[in-house]
Amino acid sequence: MPLLSFLLFVLVSSFTPGLNNFMAMSFANKYGFKKTIEYSLGVAAGFFILTLICSLFNLLLINILPKIELPLTILGVSYMLYLAYKVLLSIDNNSEQRENSDKKLFVIGVLVQFINPKGILYGITVVSTFILPYYTSYFSYVIFSLFLGFIGLISSASWSLFGSFFQKALSQYRMLFNVIMALLLVYSAISIALH
Repeated sequence: MPLLSFLLFVLVSSFTPGLNNFMAMSFANKYGFKKTIEYSLGVAAGFFILTLICSLFNLLLINILPKIELPLTILGVSYMLYLAYKVLLSIDNNSEQRENSDKKLFVIGVLVQFINPKGILYGITVVSTFILPYYTSYFSYVIFSLFLGFIGLISSASWSLFGSFFQKALSQYRMLFNVIMALLLVYSAISIALH
């Protein structure tokens, strides 16, 4: 396997702006870094599961991808636009609502992987390009899935750290921050729809 190409692809794909990273930054800005770690752990777990599924059923996914690509794209774009709407209209919630939302962050982190077109296409690409041509054992699929899940954790935690680091500064400009985050989500949705 071309290790440098693999690592560059993984790092660039994982750390560039996307649904996981935007949501991590927004959650951290809203709830703080410590609470948002649950979301980052959910991203890691969800991406581990997704990558493992891609590894085990890659040929099947490639064969049916043309059939599921349009519904998956519509679902993903719709969800991103819904998130943009929610971010745009979000206000500073009270602590009870924060605690209730905090309980769901791990589940959100896991489930969003299965409607995130960028993540799904990334999983299919990394598996079909870098893993399956060079490795055939189920153990190697698990190890690579764990590694990619860990990279997802580091990536979303980094964006969470950024969101929480600037939490006080951003709270003064919450509406502007919400507008920018909503526009970034809309941009992501449009770029996926036009891809």
